[in-house]
Amino acid sequence: MANPALNNQLFENQSFISENNIMTINGTMLKSMFLLFLVFISGAYSWATYIAGNMPMVKKFMIAGFIVGFILAMIIIFTRKTAPFLSPLYAIAEGLALGGVSAIANAQIPGVVFQAVVGTLAVMFVMLSLYMSKVISVTEKLRSIIVASTGAIVTIYIVSLILSFFGKSVPFINDATPIGIGFSLLVIIVAAFNLLLDFDIIERGVAMMAPKYFEWYCSFGLLVTLVWLYLEVLRLLSKLQRR
Repeated sequence: MANPALNNQLFENQSFISENNIMTINGTMLKSMFLLFLVFISGAYSWATYIAGNMPMVKKFMIAGFIVGFILAMIIIFTRKTAPFLSPLYAIAEGLALGGVSAIANAQIPGVVFQAVVGTLAVMFVMLSLYMSKVISVTEKLRSIIVASTGAIVTIYIVSLILSFFGKSVPFINDATPIGIGFSLLVIIVAAFNLLLDFDIIERGVAMMAPKYFEWYCSFGLLVTLVWLYLEVLRLLSKLQRR
């Protein structure tokens, strides 16, 4: 599996030629930037709460943000036309959640959040440059590899979550050992390549003249990948600092 929002079947068996308002690259970029702005604003609110010393409230923001964000994401994925209305709410919820995660991480390792933000943005721009310059082309073979790799990682995380209920965990993946660090590097690489799939889906939607609401839907899907990428970069940096 890959990003559940932006997958290879998104535009299959659909015809959009009759739509008056169609999806554009510029429209998708503007909406993506708007969603990132909302993430930043709500994340900054969680961060300000952390600076004020109210860590219990920060943890509540984090838990509520992830729960609400997950629910909204499921609704958007299964009813795509809700994307224009629910994507901004999803971005706000994820901002609160990421702000909480970041606050907790920074309390343990000062400065790690700034490094994670810079690292995430760097990876995004590098992958966008590689895609736009056609240095890496999204072929069916590459897509299959990325999808299979993502599915394997998701399976490992699900197993780890189930084991955590019994006080156990998948060996090494959460440890600051060479294996644990190598695993985090692998996950970051897979998340980065998922960005290529997202860019490709957006470009294909524009080529197929998808309706305007797909700008919001694809922007939402791209944000899902970026949230995952940020969390994995933060996890890797935290492991390196613990060594």
